[in-house]
Amino acid sequence: MGGSRRFVVPGVSAVLALIVLGPVLGTGFTLNYDMVFTPRQPLVPDSLGLGTSVARSVPADAVVALLTSIVPGDLVQKAVLFLILFMACWGAGRLVPTESVAIRVVAAVWYGWSAYLAERLLMGHWALLVAYACLPWIASAALAMRRNEPRAFAKVIVACAPACITPTGGLLAVVLAIVCSGKQALVITIPTGVLLNLPWIVPSVLRPGGTLSSPDGVAAFAARAENWATPVVSVLGTGGIWNAEVTPASRAMPVIPILVLFSLVVAFIGLRSLAARWGLAPALSLVLLGVAGVVLAVFTTLPGGEDAMRWAVTHVPGAGLLRDSQKWVAWWALPLAIGFALGVQAASKYLSNRVGLITVATILPILAMPDLAWGGFKQLEAVRYPVDWITVSDIIADDPQSGDVLTLPMASFRRYPWNENRTQLDPAPRILPRTTVIDDVVVVDGRPITGEDPRVNEIRQTLEDNGNLGVHGIGWVLVEHRTPGRVEQATLDRLKHEWSGPWLSLYRVPGMIARPPAGPPSLPVLAADSVVLTVILGALLWLVLPAGRFIRRSRLRTAKE
Repeated sequence: MGGSRRFVVPGVSAVLALIVLGPVLGTGFTLNYDMVFTPRQPLVPDSLGLGTSVARSVPADAVVALLTSIVPGDLVQKAVLFLILFMACWGAGRLVPTESVAIRVVAAVWYGWSAYLAERLLMGHWALLVAYACLPWIASAALAMRRNEPRAFAKVIVACAPACITPTGGLLAVVLAIVCSGKQALVITIPTGVLLNLPWIVPSVLRPGGTLSSPDGVAAFAARAENWATPVVSVLGTGGIWNAEVTPASRAMPVIPILVLFSLVVAFIGLRSLAARWGLAPALSLVLLGVAGVVLAVFTTLPGGEDAMRWAVTHVPGAGLLRDSQKWVAWWALPLAIGFALGVQAASKYLSNRVGLITVATILPILAMPDLAWGGFKQLEAVRYPVDWITVSDIIADDPQSGDVLTLPMASFRRYPWNENRTQLDPAPRILPRTTVIDDVVVVDGRPITGEDPRVNEIRQTLEDNGNLGVHGIGWVLVEHRTPGRVEQATLDRLKHEWSGPWLSLYRVPGMIARPPAGPPSLPVLAADSVVLTVILGALLWLVLPAGRFIRRSRLRTAKE
């Protein structure tokens, strides 16, 4: 592909990203559900998995802490979100084995303007979407590795690295790389996949108390039917997330299941031609992995599936990763987009109005889900943090008082008037310069899902008994105002008031503060982080400064001498 044609797919990808993220690109931060960025995120033990909480955002929090120490947090967030949409669309478009730019654009739009991306974006799962954006690039690098192309292995490592900032993203990435690179490369890809995920594997394995999860979350986080069809149809259309509040309203339209079934037929036709272009083995591997993602996504909705999953999360360490099952449909989104694009190309050979067909195919996902545009019709919008947060952070940073911070009311999610009462994760752990304890109980449809940090249960009981928080290593209490929840006055009476503003009040815990409970041992965790960082940097250097160049230079110098 030469000339200006090479810029068409990235150009379309950039336009799509701007259409979706318009309100997000204003001044301030976009705070919605799990998406929390702050002006400067501190590097605390939990960022590396060294605290008592489960390492769900490891090493994502450490990466963001590093980036925001260099660039303001709002710019980091905007860049990350833009790159997610841009790289997802562009990667899917360039992966399609065709010389037709128009067909590449079809794949780019179908992968980028998908129910999966819409729902996870509105849910705030930006780190998971980083992996989603990496999948086409991982598949491309792994296919090159299957063909024994030079430096392909280094490309696989570099493509997988951003996806491995969270456990789920890491698994999505490395399994795709293993499948697409073929069985001949298993002795390389499997150990490398494990290695890239060590930053969260090591603290999870060494975490005191293990990583078992509450079985109550299995039914709550199961895939959901978005319209009159079954959850299976929703998932086949890359939707079906458990949280109805983040599902675009258009997904409930009666015509959506018909469009999903139509897209499956077109994709099936296209995937047959994919086997002819890639070869049967790589094409079949990609499709079967996508089918596996669908099966995992709907497993708990099938007879006996919920019971099996409840047993697994109760008895198998780490099985809680399977609880939010719909996230695995990311594997299906890629073959669906590629197959649909190739199916459109096959159909265009039999129609006289080829331009009209490709145009309709391109805009179809946008027409079917227009409410992804403009931040989901301004469900996502940039707002400013009140100055209270910076003030409290500075007070704690400058004070020698030991101990961690507890936020009240006890809740993991907040709704602030300054953020239009959107549901958002408590920002305190990512803005305060101390380890911050928040309630890890999540309420879904009125049902509380038990958390996994025993320290939180102990603190909750101490609050109920009006006891001394200092014995749990709590040195500060931050009260957040005008957000749902109640704070007992008896609790505050035992504390020393330090500062108050319109939105926050800070209290000091008097008396001796015990040492906070220990998390995983730091040495093996930091060693794992160092090894992974070294491998990624080595792969980058191998791509930028290939060994062959040094060999050729060495030979030239020898000849001259």
